[in-house]
Amino acid sequence: MLHDATKALARGKSFAALTTLFEDGSPQTNLMWVDADDDHVLINTEVHRQKYRNLTRDPRVTVAIFDPVNPYHYVEVRGRVVGEVRGEQARAHIDQLSTKYTGGPYAMPITSERVIVKIAPERERSQ
Repeated sequence: MLHDATKALARGKSFAALTTLFEDGSPQTNLMWVDADDDHVLINTEVHRQKYRNLTRDPRVTVAIFDPVNPYHYVEVRGRVVGEVRGEQARAHIDQLSTKYTGGPYAMPITSERVIVKIAPERERSQ
């Protein structure tokens, strides 16, 4: 189960920095919209993205979620990708995220299948 601080920030209008690993072990960090269920941090992306290719090859990730009102308040979640959701549920989820962050449906072109990535925490830390 995620800590309450993680759920609160992830379910709010906070941005997250998602770090994945390239094949050579070097990191890649992307600024992302974020969400959470009770047990997982949720990231929605497209299957053709480098971050998705990285995390399917190596499921270890770090997600730092920043409070938009006070960026010195944040949570860091180190964990592993333990599952994914595709199809209509993933497509509907990106519209939900877009509404949360922009006030309306997702307006960017979708060039490949959407996927919700489920990240299980191994370590959570908050400031």
